[in-house]
Amino acid sequence: MTEGVADASAPWKVIVEGAGNAFRQDATAGRHRLATDEPVTVGGTDAGPTPYDLLLAALGSCTSMTLGMYARHKGWPLEAVRVRLRHSRIHASDCEHCETDPKAMIDRIDCEIELSGPLDAAQRARLLEIADRCPVHRTLVAEVDIRTRLAEATSTEPDGQIY
Repeated sequence: MTEGVADASAPWKVIVEGAGNAFRQDATAGRHRLATDEPVTVGGTDAGPTPYDLLLAALGSCTSMTLGMYARHKGWPLEAVRVRLRHSRIHASDCEHCETDPKAMIDRIDCEIELSGPLDAAQRARLLEIADRCPVHRTLVAEVDIRTRLAEATSTEPDGQIY
């Protein structure tokens, strides 16, 4: 594969399927399956986490993994990591680092990290710096090129025949 060029023949990593008349979706990632949904209050059945819950879980998981890997590499006594996250929409004017029109709404993710273990102040400060370098964090703050296209639709009859 050429650097910077996506491999169109690579297998899909995640497949999500759902009925057209409901929020519930079934996601498959390799051999792992999970349901996603919306809360009952917005018309879902609360059968699983929301898409934003999954996004936060991805960021929190990656952050925790990155901190653990860094601490192990340094030989630091990090015993556990807890990452708390929440997503909200705010006015851009409330964001001191934003370059967006102040009247626009932007997404904000608040992330709070709890580190357990006999770490000194310098180690804690360095781990806080490293947290923003996890791959998922970098993806979320980078310019992302998402290419969406329609696939050829197929349906199957109960006997398994495609029509």
